[in-house]
Amino acid sequence: MNLCALFIGLIGGLALFLFGMEQMSGGLKAVAGQRLRAILGRATGSPLPAVFSGACVTAVVQSSSLTTVLVVGFVGAGLMSLAQSIGVIMGANIGTTITTQLIAFQAADFALLLVAAGFVMPFVSRREGVRDWAAVLIGVGLVFYGIGVMSEAMAPLREHEPFLGLMAHMTDPLLAVAAGTVFTALVQSSAATTGVVIVLAAQGVIPLTTGIALVFGANIGTCVTALLAALGKPRVAVRAALVHVLFNVVGVLLWFWFIDDLAALVRWLSPRAEELVGPARLAVETPRQIANAHTVFNVANALVLVWFTRPLAWLVQRLVPEGAGAGGEAATARYLDAAVLSTPALALQRARLELVRLGGQVTAMFGRILPALLTGSRQDLVNVRRMDDATDALYAQIIDYLGRISRQSLTQENTQELLRLMGATTDLENIGDTIETNLVALGLSRLEHEVSVSAATREVIRKFHETVGRALAGALAAVGDRNAAAAERVVGMKRDISDLENSAALHEARRLVAREPNRLAAYTIEMDILGNLKRVYYYCKRLARGQLPAGAEPQAP
Repeated sequence: MNLCALFIGLIGGLALFLFGMEQMSGGLKAVAGQRLRAILGRATGSPLPAVFSGACVTAVVQSSSLTTVLVVGFVGAGLMSLAQSIGVIMGANIGTTITTQLIAFQAADFALLLVAAGFVMPFVSRREGVRDWAAVLIGVGLVFYGIGVMSEAMAPLREHEPFLGLMAHMTDPLLAVAAGTVFTALVQSSAATTGVVIVLAAQGVIPLTTGIALVFGANIGTCVTALLAALGKPRVAVRAALVHVLFNVVGVLLWFWFIDDLAALVRWLSPRAEELVGPARLAVETPRQIANAHTVFNVANALVLVWFTRPLAWLVQRLVPEGAGAGGEAATARYLDAAVLSTPALALQRARLELVRLGGQVTAMFGRILPALLTGSRQDLVNVRRMDDATDALYAQIIDYLGRISRQSLTQENTQELLRLMGATTDLENIGDTIETNLVALGLSRLEHEVSVSAATREVIRKFHETVGRALAGALAAVGDRNAAAAERVVGMKRDISDLENSAALHEARRLVAREPNRLAAYTIEMDILGNLKRVYYYCKRLARGQLPAGAEPQAP
């Protein structure tokens, strides 16, 4: 036996398989990316829809770890509870079985035909989306071809005594589970492990029961990816990764003692090739049996454990308590995960979540500036100025993330969304800078000139500040919820702002002749405060207008 040829065939086939998986996944994510967010949005109800949503999303993105990353974002944004997210994570394991079923078709004879068809498609039609479907076809073809190459390379192992002796030890289920876990942790792909197992079983090198135990190990090994992704992330990410680990480990423990029974069940469920005998029959029947065992195992686990989501959520919260600073530092991005960059529609949603978080920080600054500005001490003003440090840091991270998204292959819709988010991020940064630079400086000037703002003037400024605050809240609602009605209301507030500005100017003109010390300095500071509040509204209006469809801006009365 030529060991060098075997090794090259095995490694080359595995590389083709993994590259095909990446191509297929990339094409599917591009085709269905816009719908994935809506699918996950349906997971906020009862447990079963959550499982279904997780299965559908994972079937498209071909990564249970990526689905977990998406779920972390929803939980962190308050759109989904931890208990609801557990159902999605359970469904993710079902979604991964689609790949196993695909591998089990053993359609190596059609592999190159699929690759050729995918290659030709972009030349036949230039319509948007054809290139993505072509990538799917090429990916599927490479998956089949890679399996075929591995199968051909491993064929001599059926008669190689040293290897058969090694495989004889794998009849111990515990050892097989451990081997599957280690191999999957190393290659970071349970699909790759399953593919190799199917090839080995089809060659008659391992029995069905050993193949099932190796697949069990693959389910545990894939948790390593989720754990690594959670390192250094907020605690909600660690909890989601821990849910993934507990679910998979508990599932394997439940089935470990019934491997023989599961093997008997899938033999009964799977199609038989009774017209064949020996290795030929094994090659036809075993791949489908292993694929069906993988599906039965994951579906049964989800259907049994999904009713224990609340106790599991309670356990995870106890194992990973909130502690101090559980939400992460204000200057550190919470949702900008590089794992979803390959799916621009989902990456843009992550950027939107972070943008809303940035908006929350700017809103907090805007709320604290008024009392510090009118009656606060120097330290109060310095504290507001320091808040802008976190805002600037978060702004830089969002812009960098949006820049990385722009380097992906974007649809026209994704491009428009990217431009809207970039504009919104800049508008929020401008609001923060207006507060930090201009309004704080005016507060310091009030202290320096020993200006006392009268109660009547404080009330005028308070009303102006309150109205602009409503505009800021409405603009953030327009961004976070894609709320066109909120955006229209903010743009339509221009008349209210003008009326308040005119009323304030009249008040200040009357106050200018008042017999009070430093009246001219007070007038200058108070008018500058109103002018900067109006500037904040201008950025709010621009922020809201950017969320409106083209031509949808209401006419100001």
